[in-house]
Amino acid sequence: MRVLVSGAGGFVGKKLIEELDSRGFETSGFDLDVDVAKAAAVHTRIEESRPDVVIHLAAISSIAATFADPGAAFRVNFLGTRNVLSACQRHVPGCRILFISSGSVYGTAAPGAPPFTEASTLFAESPYARTKAAGDLLAREYCARGLSVVRARPFNHTGAGRPDAFVESSFARQVAEIESGTRPPQLEVGNLDSVRDFLHVDDVIDAYCRLIDPKVVDGAYNVASGTGIRVGDLLDRLLELAGLTDQVQISVDPSRFRPTDRAVGESGKLRDATGWRPRADLSSALTELLDDWRVRHRTEPAP
Repeated sequence: MRVLVSGAGGFVGKKLIEELDSRGFETSGFDLDVDVAKAAAVHTRIEESRPDVVIHLAAISSIAATFADPGAAFRVNFLGTRNVLSACQRHVPGCRILFISSGSVYGTAAPGAPPFTEASTLFAESPYARTKAAGDLLAREYCARGLSVVRARPFNHTGAGRPDAFVESSFARQVAEIESGTRPPQLEVGNLDSVRDFLHVDDVIDAYCRLIDPKVVDGAYNVASGTGIRVGDLLDRLLELAGLTDQVQISVDPSRFRPTDRAVGESGKLRDATGWRPRADLSSALTELLDDWRVRHRTEPAP
């Protein structure tokens, strides 16, 4: 089975290609070498590769970056998705498409609210989430036209290589800088009381590999742990891993602060369809993330 991955050079894309290869798929991918916002380039690549499966990962995924340039988010996240769907419909109408949407399409809920399900209302709250929700709805429309389209809605996932535009990686980078002596013992944070749903990136990749199985029925599938974790508890775990508990001053940066909220997903539909369950614990993901930042700062792990 030939699998084509867009966004193959990103945090998830690199690991996904490796996992697909290990499972015996014939994989290829593209990243910045093909501008997904340009229809002709996308059509050419898909026509040439003739994939059996397309996994569409390419996106601007930093929420801050999409606020800074909403137009770029629209071009890449929405027009890019339209171009991939259109090219598949024209050149490989029998292929399976896995569109990587986002758990952020549901927005956030009040503290104590139940997890989001696939039937929850889409209530996107950022340019990133809105462009992902638009792509998600467009993918559903192409599915109604006869394409085989699965929409994965992953919640937060982390591990080595996660960019520091994301909260837990920003924490890990700052901790590694403190360890290396390139930063004073002070961490800049936003709201530590918000609650998010985190998975190890390897579990998310396993879900994607299962969702491309032709036996899986088209539709939307949450990829989530179902368990919320307070953002401040993530920070505490990283400080504990570094042996810096009670040795670091926490400073709230007003530019990072957002109201306290909750975003947790329920993934029973995915489990029922594929047998998927999270296997890696979050502590291992945080350890790998911190160790990766330590390498970048040329430090040794704390004893």
